[in-house]
Amino acid sequence: METSSVSKLLIFFFTAFLASSKLIQCSITYDKKAILINGQRRILISGSIHYPRSTPEMWEDLIKKAKDGGLDVIDTYVFWNGHEPSPGNYNFEGRYDLVRFIKTVQKLGLYVHLRIGPYICAEWNFGGFPVWLKYVPGISFRTDNEPFKRAMQGFTQKIVQMMKNEKLFASQGGPIILSQIENEYGPESRALGAAGHAYINWAAKMAVELNTGVPWVMCKEDDAPDPVINACNGFYCDGFSPNKPYKPTMWTEAWSGWFTEFGGPIHQRPVQDLAFGVARFIQKGGSYVNYYMYHGGTNFGRTAGGPFITTSYDYDAPIDEYGLIRQPKYDHLKELHRAIKLCEHALVSSDPTVTSLGTYHQAHVFSSRQGGCAAFLSNFHMKSAARVTFNNRHYDLPPWSISILPDCKNVAFNTALVGVKTSRIQMLPTNTKMFPWEAYDEDISSLGASSRITAPGLLEQMNVTRDNSDYLWYTTSVDISPSESFLRGGQKPTLNVDSAGHALHVFVNGQFSGSAYGTRENRRFTYTGPVNLHAGTNHIALLSVAIGLPDGMGQRK
Repeated sequence: METSSVSKLLIFFFTAFLASSKLIQCSITYDKKAILINGQRRILISGSIHYPRSTPEMWEDLIKKAKDGGLDVIDTYVFWNGHEPSPGNYNFEGRYDLVRFIKTVQKLGLYVHLRIGPYICAEWNFGGFPVWLKYVPGISFRTDNEPFKRAMQGFTQKIVQMMKNEKLFASQGGPIILSQIENEYGPESRALGAAGHAYINWAAKMAVELNTGVPWVMCKEDDAPDPVINACNGFYCDGFSPNKPYKPTMWTEAWSGWFTEFGGPIHQRPVQDLAFGVARFIQKGGSYVNYYMYHGGTNFGRTAGGPFITTSYDYDAPIDEYGLIRQPKYDHLKELHRAIKLCEHALVSSDPTVTSLGTYHQAHVFSSRQGGCAAFLSNFHMKSAARVTFNNRHYDLPPWSISILPDCKNVAFNTALVGVKTSRIQMLPTNTKMFPWEAYDEDISSLGASSRITAPGLLEQMNVTRDNSDYLWYTTSVDISPSESFLRGGQKPTLNVDSAGHALHVFVNGQFSGSAYGTRENRRFTYTGPVNLHAGTNHIALLSVAIGLPDGMGQRK
């Protein structure tokens, strides 16, 4: 009995030692076909879940559902303005507990792609930049500018060192297998010319020299310098190729839907089209796909950017804003992932042999050295179904679809054939204890005489409020002579206000008079309306409202 116990104990420690050694020695590299984990090429399916857009209590359930849906990787941005609301004062608590989020991913056995940015866009307030950054002397954002590069490097180093301290990079035994520096910089780089080129080279060099032991990525940046991998974002990325033949083909944002703006429609992307896009990317040699978003979540508080981005960031994702599975999107993609994984060995072993099966029809065939074979049969016609012949067998292909044959014979999945019913969500009363509403009170003391300023016209609101409030009051007064004709039944005076956005409420003598607002596409607007004035002194108050700060961030001073 004692000998058996000792033997079991030794076996336990030996197993633990092997597991520990495997984690410590984990290497992440890449070649032209794929990301290599411990020397093995992998087809990786990823999904974006942004930690501040859900609550910590939701994280484990969201990640578990992602894993059950066939994902290998959880992708998230890092939100600078949430983590450093004022210079040198950091917040990593609650919804911003980045370490807890990554350790939750690790606990459930998935990998992480940490997209540090620190510019992120993401329809997030000010694109993720803290507003105080705008007032650093001499700064110009995202260009070869020393004050900006100093601030960007400081925050990037802060995050990387935090991850290292917690041993969260794969090179340390953690789950982080990829990191991203900058974000969708290509258009800015082209616009800025030499300054943009110098900046992107600096950003890449700075990131690589942090020695994380994992590859760095730049999305939508064709000039990403070695060894950084350039990647694609979009609804479709089958036409994308990396900028060097020895880099893998990666799709960092496969848009599962779209964001919602105030006054705009709620966008939906059919899962058949999303699955077609992913299958088409894989058949062209792609090896990494990330759904943006897999769970969109909520823009809590004042985090929505845009402007005019709604509180909901649902994104028509496979897991909805509330953490519920959205059907048929979730299960149809799960089946797609299962079919792709059945082909994985063949996919990473060779480039496809492409055969025409008709005007709009092709076969992409992958073969492994061990004799394995996988085929993707595609019909690119958007309206007409087709019957094709492949390896002396007949296959029916619906319009705009791809059939996946993991053994080059039997169809495991077709992107257009959905076998799952659409989910219907119904809100019902519950006896569950409800959480209280979170309220944001304006600082009334700011309305005191000491904080008032006099100006000849409307002001740049951000420069006045410094993002401490979404609201700015303008007050003025006008004296009306008793002899004015409109006081005796004539036409009322008209008030005109030209504004660069976003919204305006008008009050005359303490009474609401009207509102006006712009849109995401056209933020400027003019308020025009009659006003009720009386003889004597009249007080006019304009409440200017910011509906999220711009998330598109070029060279801003």
